[in-house]
Amino acid sequence: MNKKNQKLMLIMAIVAVVAAVVLMVVVVVAMKGGAKEGTAVAELQPASDQEGTDVTVVAENTDGEQEPTEVASETVEQSAAGMSVGGDATGTVTSNAMPNANDVASAATNTSASNTTNAVNTATTTTDASAPAGASAVKGLVLTYGTNNSWQKGDVNMFGVDFQITNNSGAQIEGWTLKMEIEGLAEVDGWNGTFTTSGTTMTITDAGYNGAIGNGGSVNCGCNLGVKTGSVTVKSATLNGTNCTVVAGKVDPNAQANAQNAQNNQNNNNQNNNNNQQAPVDVSAMLTRCADAVQGDDWLHTDGHRILDKNGKEVWLTGVNWFGYNTGTNTFDGLWNSQMAPTVKAIADHGFNLIRVPISAQLLNDWAAGNYPKANYNNAYNTELNSMNSLQIFDYFLSLAEANGLKVMIDIHSAETDAMGHNANMWCTQKVTADQYLAALAWCADRYKNNDTIIAYDLKNEPHGKPNEGKNAAIWNGSKDANNWKYMAERAALTVLGKNPNVLVMVEGTEIYPIDIKTNSDYHSQNSADYYFNWWGGNLRGVADYPVQLGQYQNKLVYSPHDYGPTVYEQPWFKGGYSYDSLMKDCWHDNWFYIYETNTAPLLIGEWGGFMTEPNLTWMTHMRKLIKTYHLNHTFWCLNANSGDTGGLLKDDFTTWDNEKYTFVKEVLWQQNGKFVGLDHQIPLGANGITLSAASGLK
Repeated sequence: MNKKNQKLMLIMAIVAVVAAVVLMVVVVVAMKGGAKEGTAVAELQPASDQEGTDVTVVAENTDGEQEPTEVASETVEQSAAGMSVGGDATGTVTSNAMPNANDVASAATNTSASNTTNAVNTATTTTDASAPAGASAVKGLVLTYGTNNSWQKGDVNMFGVDFQITNNSGAQIEGWTLKMEIEGLAEVDGWNGTFTTSGTTMTITDAGYNGAIGNGGSVNCGCNLGVKTGSVTVKSATLNGTNCTVVAGKVDPNAQANAQNAQNNQNNNNQNNNNNQQAPVDVSAMLTRCADAVQGDDWLHTDGHRILDKNGKEVWLTGVNWFGYNTGTNTFDGLWNSQMAPTVKAIADHGFNLIRVPISAQLLNDWAAGNYPKANYNNAYNTELNSMNSLQIFDYFLSLAEANGLKVMIDIHSAETDAMGHNANMWCTQKVTADQYLAALAWCADRYKNNDTIIAYDLKNEPHGKPNEGKNAAIWNGSKDANNWKYMAERAALTVLGKNPNVLVMVEGTEIYPIDIKTNSDYHSQNSADYYFNWWGGNLRGVADYPVQLGQYQNKLVYSPHDYGPTVYEQPWFKGGYSYDSLMKDCWHDNWFYIYETNTAPLLIGEWGGFMTEPNLTWMTHMRKLIKTYHLNHTFWCLNANSGDTGGLLKDDFTTWDNEKYTFVKEVLWQQNGKFVGLDHQIPLGANGITLSAASGLK
């Protein structure tokens, strides 16, 4: 080749290099074009070859300076009066894994001013972590976390934290160990796994029953987490030594149930393919009422602060909450790892005579319209349910309850079917109107009017709202305002009793009540100093000024406050130490105990409970003393292991009972001569109980 040709080739090579450089610049600019001015762009470092080594993620500011990327955690605001405030949050995604070619291509074509994703150079994405497609759209392993409540414990900030592990790796996971670096980690007490800490490293190993995560599946766990910082920040995470994408935002509480249900369906299909099909189930026979039951002999009524049976015998309602019908599970939570029939029997055998069932108005209206949202449970464990729709499963539960001498209370826990639905202030939302809320109660009361297994309706769980929320806050006065809970409670009660005049109706309180009701009866003041505060649903001061009026049905009314301890929130009356007497003076008496004391109506503490540790145990002991001294009716919160801020009577496997907690609660279960007393006149309460006919009544 001559020199002229050599020069020509050299020039062409230089031009090619320049063109390549220009092309690379154009691609990078195009991929960054959606970022807002001043937005930090994170540089994703290659993953280490050493197993279990976390990846360092640094952010490059527009001025070129590098600094560590911060992972945003969900901010939870809680007033002195609110039990728990949660909601959707915009999350920050921190990627600890290198993207593949498809991710790069997707990122290059999906940039916008509101959602900037650069899979080549950006590891931090502002996204709605509550969206269903959030974790499922990310390849590899994803850890989503969110806080649901907070409280103070000395110099440590405590948070209820939910975790969700999503497996998008393309392979089944059998057994897992999750390691997280958490900023300012101080202590942890968790569930659905074994939790240990070392410095700022928290390690969770699976609980056995949740060790398998199919491709595309998720498992949930949670804890009460103490940190020395102002919020919870997970800096990095690995699962079985593989780096995870970390998402701070809202955790879907139903993901584990849905994933487990999908896996169970697949298992059932596999069994069918192996000619192991289950025998046909006679659904009609399974829903048949118990032959030993006598319909209509178990209705109750009130007299002053007492609840009486048909013969005037005073009874004591001592029950437990079991949720799930409000969350989107569309049956009871925990059936992904347990069986319905043995669980119902165990509740009766342990001496609870009533089950409060949280449910949504939306689900009741779905059933009324002939729509049956799919119930999520373990198909392999509960094969008898596989031939039923979700309404039939509920009816089957009622038949099991009746056969075990149990009674049921329906609790409209939320307007919408949503695990966070109870955070809505009132009984209606944009999706569920006040008329639809009333329609749900009417349908349910009418459907079960001839079934005295359901003896009571809790008309609405925890109406609440703060002074600055105006018409969006639940109030209590003599008006017919749309947000007046007292007025709506009367309408709801008469709706239920118009369909079934035999049941009891529970009316909860609100969150606020004016200190000077004469000058602020319309709640016009937005100054918090002008109000008394209490737990959501726990403020019944208004009964003294504006009692619920039910006319001919007045003897069906029960007031039902909720009360919790400092682990849920450190209310003012807990600060600086407290005693039984101080709780009575500072909270219980003026908020609701006066109703009992003045013989106005019975009380049923609809929710109380918590962890068997301080600072909660002292409060629980005082509450138990109050309940025992006055034989206050109550339903303990709760049976479920997956109650983040209280824990449950069942351990993480939803089968094993927490004997320490049960022994504590057993002291306030109705007993006579060593036997538990049921509320059914003909059917004994479980294996260790007697009928109401055999009991002598309260003394």
